[in-house]
Amino acid sequence: MSARAGIVVTGTEVLTGRIQDRNGPWIAERLLELGVELAHITICGDRPGDIEAQLRFLAAEGVDLIVTTGGLGPTADDMTVATVARFCGRELVLDSRVEDMIADIVAGLMVRFPNVDPEAIRAANRKQALIPEGAHVLDPVGTAPGVVVPGKPTVVVLPGPPRELQPMWKVAVQTPAVQEAIAHRTAYRQETVRMFGLPESGLADTLRDAEHRVTGFDRLEITTCLRRGEIEIVTRYEPDDAGAYADLMTLLRERHGNDIFSEDGSTVDEQVARLLTGRWIATAESCTAGLLAARLTERPGSSAYVAGGVVSYSNQAKSELLGVDPGLIETHGAVSEPVAEAMAAGAMRRFGADTAIAITGIAGPGGGTPEKPVGTVCFSLMLADGRTVTRTLQLPGNRADVRERSTTVAMHLLRRALAGDGA
Repeated sequence: MSARAGIVVTGTEVLTGRIQDRNGPWIAERLLELGVELAHITICGDRPGDIEAQLRFLAAEGVDLIVTTGGLGPTADDMTVATVARFCGRELVLDSRVEDMIADIVAGLMVRFPNVDPEAIRAANRKQALIPEGAHVLDPVGTAPGVVVPGKPTVVVLPGPPRELQPMWKVAVQTPAVQEAIAHRTAYRQETVRMFGLPESGLADTLRDAEHRVTGFDRLEITTCLRRGEIEIVTRYEPDDAGAYADLMTLLRERHGNDIFSEDGSTVDEQVARLLTGRWIATAESCTAGLLAARLTERPGSSAYVAGGVVSYSNQAKSELLGVDPGLIETHGAVSEPVAEAMAAGAMRRFGADTAIAITGIAGPGGGTPEKPVGTVCFSLMLADGRTVTRTLQLPGNRADVRERSTTVAMHLLRRALAGDGA
C-alpha cells in the first residue's frame, strides 16, 4: 500500500469562509506528484481542542504523514505548534537560534516604526521560537518558522500564507523524517479526459458497464466533474494498472468518441489558442457581455490573434457598431440566427479579421417569450473562406450559467470549425 497523508488546514478565518483555502489543494497536488495517497483534508478553527481532534482522527486513520497549515504567528490565537507538541508527546523548548533569526527579521521590518520598543517586539515573537523537542526547524520565509516532528505519524507544521508555505514545503520534503514517512510512496499516473455534448447520466451509464467489462476497474480511482458545460474525467492509477486504464479508454471511445475532445488533459481554450495561430479573430457579443473576448485573451500572447470585439446590447448599437440592418432586427428579432450572422459579418468587417464569432441571446432573468424563452442563444461563426456555422440552442440555468455555457459553446464551435471537424 502506498504511503498515506492527511492535511489539517487551521484558521477560523478559513473555517468561516472569510479567506478561501489555497493551501489544501496546493499540498494535495504536491503529494500526488510524490506518489503519496491523500486520505483527508480537514479544516478547523484556531482552537487547540479542535486542532488536536483532527490530528487524532488522522492518526487513527493510519496516515504516515500529517501536514498542518496556519496558526504559527505571534498572537494568542496562533497555537498550532503547541498543540502539535502536545499531540506528539513532546515538550516545547526555546530555540535561541530561531529566536535570534526572528528578531533580525522583525527588526528589519520595524525600521519604519522607530517608537516601538524592540524588546517588547522580541518578547512577543519569542513564542514563535518555541519548538517541539527533537523537531527539525524549517527556517522562516516570513517571520514564522515551520517544524517537522518525527514520529508515527510524522507531522509537518507549515505557516498559512501561501508565499511562505510553498517554498518551505520544498525544504520539509527533503528532511529525513518526511522521507522515511513517505518511503512506501507509489508513482501514480494521472490522466485527464474532457468531453463536450454528453450529459453526465450518459457517462454514468458507461462507467457502470465498465465495472463489469474492464478487468481491474476497481483499481482505477475515477472522479468526474461537470464544469462550464464540459465533463472532466480524472483517473489516477498505479503503473501496474495501465492495462485497465487502456481498456477503459477503449470503451469510452466506442461509446462517446464524438464527445471526447481531449485525451491529454488540454482544455478547449488551449486547443483554440493553438488553432488560431496565424489567424485574426473578432467577436460580437450581446448576452455574454464580452466574456468570450475575455476568455480568448486570457492566455499570454493572445493579442497575436485577437483583433477586437464589440459588446452591443441595444439594437441601435448593433446597427451602428456592427452594421446590422435595422430591418433584419425588426423582422427576425435581436435574438435570431439572421442577426447573429449579421453581427459576425459586421465584426469581421470592422476589424479586418479572417475569423469572427457572434453570440446573441436571452440570459435572463426576464425578457423571454414562449417562442424564445430565457436561455435561447444564437451563435454564428464565419471564416474568411466563406464557411459559416450558425446554431440556436436552449441553455439551462440562471443568468451566470447561460453566459458561461454560451462562451463554452462558442469555444467548441471554434475548435471544431478550425480543426476541420465540422460543427
